[in-house]
Amino acid sequence: MSRLSTALAVCLFPLSLSVLAAPATYVIDPLHSFPNFAINHLGMTTIHGRFDRMTGTITLDQAAKTGSLEAKIASASVNSGDAKRADGTRSRDEHLRSADFFNSAEFPDVVFKSTKFNFKGDDVESVDGTLTMLGVTKPVKLAVTSFKCAPHPFNKKPMCGADVQTSIKRTDWGMKFGVPAISDEVKLSISIEAYPQ
Repeated sequence: MSRLSTALAVCLFPLSLSVLAAPATYVIDPLHSFPNFAINHLGMTTIHGRFDRMTGTITLDQAAKTGSLEAKIASASVNSGDAKRADGTRSRDEHLRSADFFNSAEFPDVVFKSTKFNFKGDDVESVDGTLTMLGVTKPVKLAVTSFKCAPHPFNKKPMCGADVQTSIKRTDWGMKFGVPAISDEVKLSISIEAYPQ
């Protein structure tokens, strides 16, 4: 290695570390990010569903071990596999959008805002925050089951991906219809892909 190459390497190495350590903001990709839910129905089976529209941002500073997350879910995009019925009777998705459940006309968004990222070593282990639904805000902790930032395998652009899980009691937010035949406990799992802002 020439003296010039050595000098350049010495000058650029700290710069490259500072770039890697700098806080980065990522935008959630709505085409590859889905909040999913599961709820027991009549004590017999589990109904699964998802929301088709979610937006938001993630800020991550791995050097300082801090971060923030804000995600907004369109409640009217609920999709439980029963969108419209040929006989004209109300479908399950229509019922879920009604005042019995998400009341999407009055409360179009379900919002999660983080208050703290919890790290274990270099990995994000959980995220503390608040969930606002039906006009009620309550604390929620998301367990992070998978988290990774790396270049996209095809276009090589930076990206982050994560899977998070939690359970909530829907009555805490005032969603009481059908309890206990339709379970109070709802299991949530959210898959997220995000790209630099």
